[in-house]
Amino acid sequence: MPVALVVQLQPDQTAELEHLRDQDPTPYIRERAGAILKVAAGPSLRAVGRAGLLRPRRRETIADWVRRYLAEGAAGLQIRPGRGRKPAFSPSAGGGGRHGAA
Repeated sequence: MPVALVVQLQPDQTAELEHLRDQDPTPYIRERAGAILKVAAGPSLRAVGRAGLLRPRRRETIADWVRRYLAEGAAGLQIRPGRGRKPAFSPSAGGGGRHGAA
């Protein structure tokens, strides 16, 4: 059974997360900040992931957001470089033309 993650935020951290949740132009930052605030208010990671956000999230995902925020601050909420699906074709990868030489 996973160990419960207890989050205790300092007043300045709470204010920062509330500002990010309410004002940040990036939707995923607003979601992550809101999730961390909810976990700090008492519900479990599983409860927040199941019903506390716009769409369901795994408890491990929310735990990662919390740990990254506590370690790095607001910068830890950003999407890391290299994440996501890689393009199937990149014009900058070379080749640049038709197959076969004339």
